[in-house]
Amino acid sequence: MSTTDSTPTPDANENASEQGQDVSTIELFFDLVFVFAFTQVTGFLVHHLTWAGVAKGAALLAAVWWAWVMYSWLTGSVSPQEDLLQRVVIFTAMAAMLVVALSVPGAFGDTALLFAVAYFVVRLLHIALYAAATPPETRDAVLRAAPGFLGGPALLVLASFFDGPLKAILWVIALAIDYGIVFVRGVEGFRVNVEHFVERYRLIVIIALGESIVAIGSGVGTGGIALGPLVVLAAILAFVLIAVLWWLYFDYVVFAAEQRLAEESGHDLTLLARDSYSVLHLSIIGGIIFVALGLKQTLAHVDEPLGIIAAVALCGGSALYLFGHTAWRYHDHGTYSTPRLIVAVIACILIGVAVRIPAVAALAALVVLFVGLAAYETLYSADRREFYEQQTAQ
Repeated sequence: MSTTDSTPTPDANENASEQGQDVSTIELFFDLVFVFAFTQVTGFLVHHLTWAGVAKGAALLAAVWWAWVMYSWLTGSVSPQEDLLQRVVIFTAMAAMLVVALSVPGAFGDTALLFAVAYFVVRLLHIALYAAATPPETRDAVLRAAPGFLGGPALLVLASFFDGPLKAILWVIALAIDYGIVFVRGVEGFRVNVEHFVERYRLIVIIALGESIVAIGSGVGTGGIALGPLVVLAAILAFVLIAVLWWLYFDYVVFAAEQRLAEESGHDLTLLARDSYSVLHLSIIGGIIFVALGLKQTLAHVDEPLGIIAAVALCGGSALYLFGHTAWRYHDHGTYSTPRLIVAVIACILIGVAVRIPAVAALAALVVLFVGLAAYETLYSADRREFYEQQTAQ
């Protein structure tokens, strides 16, 4: 993120501290079902290594992500940790989301109806709790968006009765309605506690990165992949890549983003939260999930070239992660990182290399590229990092 000399306004600080609750244990517990859901999406992609399968996997990820986003806004406005009824509703939503995750493998086949109905229940409980437990202004805001929040999932239920192009069209329309309602009807009236909101997104990024580590472990040993020297080397390289992805997000980017969010208040704050976090973070999470797929395929074929889809997942997913960061920074600050764009483009070029050399070598090249980027930024941005850490601490 670019350096800024501006400091949070009094209104922004008042807004940030107005609901200064920490992320609760029930929110952390709630996120556990999304660990499983992300793992299931990766598993779906592993078993559907076609371009149609990639499109379906992306649609599943978009649906799962939007469900999490809805609850990330909700739990910043209610108190399920203290209120018994709210806690029961959240646990019920967790159970429904568990069913969603369980039905992901057949979400476009045998378990399509189960997936869609369970997903509709998750979203219905979100609307019900939001409407029942929030102040009138927030309740009016969520009811204004309810036709889209429920209409999209309802179309998924309808889509479960069809096959072929019609099912695909209904999925696209459903996601467009679900995502689009917050742009058509707006987010005025919703409330955002900056510290709590940013922390929720930090944690979901960690969860997604953790899913990538699960992808490493699930294939080795128990997954039928022999633990030979090349596999061990690939596993270490995979971990280094995941650690670098963490580094590129958490080193100073989150401090700059939180500082930028704290500078806004009222409706401007909710707009920035919607765009920078709820929408643009999908590309970051998507990049991580596709990297997990690429790593899983790399470990399964360490001494062979990757297939085109696996290569796109590994190298293209890494590039998508950086492009997501770039879009986030440009939206917030109107600037971009040239080194990150260069590395993202090189990562895309590596796709053509990864289909011709052993997978472990392609992974090694990608790791060298990303470690170099992290090292450069760490040396270059030391003063900037210190500035944002001090501003955030204040």
